[in-house]
Amino acid sequence: MALEKDREGNRLTARVGRYAKVGTNVGGIAAKLAGARLLGFDIDNEKNAAEIAAALGGLKGPLMKVAQLLSTIPDALPPEYTTALAELQANAPPMGWAFVKRRMRAELGADWQSRFREFGKEPAAAASLGQVHRAVGTDGRDLACKLQYPDMASAVEADLQQLQMLFSLHRRMQPAIDTREIAKEISARVREELDYKREAANMAVYRNVLHDRDDIRVPDVVEELSTKRLLTMGWLEGEPLLSFKEHSLEERNRIATTMFHAWWHPFSHFGLIHGDPHLGNYAVFSHEGAPAGVNLLDYGCVRIFPESFVGGVVDLYLGLLEGDDARVVAAYERWGFMGLTKELIEILNIWARFIYGPLLTDRVRSIADGVSAAEYGRKEAFKVHKALKELGPVTVPREFVFMDRAAIGLGGVFLHLRAELNFFRLFNEQIDGFSSSAVAERQEKALRAAGVPLTQTAA
Repeated sequence: MALEKDREGNRLTARVGRYAKVGTNVGGIAAKLAGARLLGFDIDNEKNAAEIAAALGGLKGPLMKVAQLLSTIPDALPPEYTTALAELQANAPPMGWAFVKRRMRAELGADWQSRFREFGKEPAAAASLGQVHRAVGTDGRDLACKLQYPDMASAVEADLQQLQMLFSLHRRMQPAIDTREIAKEISARVREELDYKREAANMAVYRNVLHDRDDIRVPDVVEELSTKRLLTMGWLEGEPLLSFKEHSLEERNRIATTMFHAWWHPFSHFGLIHGDPHLGNYAVFSHEGAPAGVNLLDYGCVRIFPESFVGGVVDLYLGLLEGDDARVVAAYERWGFMGLTKELIEILNIWARFIYGPLLTDRVRSIADGVSAAEYGRKEAFKVHKALKELGPVTVPREFVFMDRAAIGLGGVFLHLRAELNFFRLFNEQIDGFSSSAVAERQEKALRAAGVPLTQTAA
């Protein structure tokens, strides 16, 4: 027991040491880049990316999730940087049993074990902020207990400092995108993920929003066994989404159609998105040997949008569909893009047509439509990167960050499933009779009922 405690203590000590070392290493790279810029030397992005990835690689905390998110936004960081960072692993080493007992005691009191019939010593899953243990309640119900790693608030702040340093480096390298608003948005959302009570409220919203769908399951929260850093839920049985890759096209399409509704319905009707569409956040449940629906897991990163932004998404789609340039421009303005010029609008349209592409033609198609999964989006991202370089830094509205990330992530799900659907009809079903005022009314009612703050906090 003493040895295990020492090992856990050493992990925390080592983590503190890694943060100090990372700050020094990244600072040294920053100084080198600044000197090269001052003296007019060429900067080798690929070499510097490798150095930064090496400097950050030992953290394996929230920053790794952020790095993967950034890889979906054209020129948020140089391509060489995002490629290197995307290879880093997001999983932290799991807590050992001695540490789990100490953490559970801190959350539920000294007699915490008496509140469960069984509690698994080994984690069933591990993530960047916490780990999940399978348990059985005193009433015999199967439970999932998501327990936050110790001292994560300070770990997140340290990671966000490294993120700011990365963005600062990028701003010295003639960037195409001004990343300041992106940094604010990411910082605010990652901090929210630390609050498991907020995540429980997010789940309540989604249960209400999707209550009429038998093919979409949202976990129930066991409030008496939950705190700000412990979230106890009903266990949902399911298999990884990727385990259905070789099933029939009909079954793969059924899963993809369910996923489409699970993502687009909350957004188009309530202004909500599940902002972390990682494949591990979904599981497929079956009935009589066939896939019957999807379990939606992990609600730490739910983005609440004002109705004006949702209206802008719909207006941009209809503007592109109908060739209405004025409506397209108005949509970008509603999103918060400023200083719009003809050249900038044309560049934004490259990315918009890529994101909306599958929704613009009334036919059955795959999401990539003949483009390999490896190349999906790369050509468009390169065009945007190249064109923005010529215009100078463009400020991206902070709301765009998770909208873009989620759309790319959802597309990734359809790619992996090799789904073939009429995305045009699926989307138009969601926006039929769309009204921004109705979205605002539904959103306020749903958030109040679940106890979710009506406005997202700023960074």
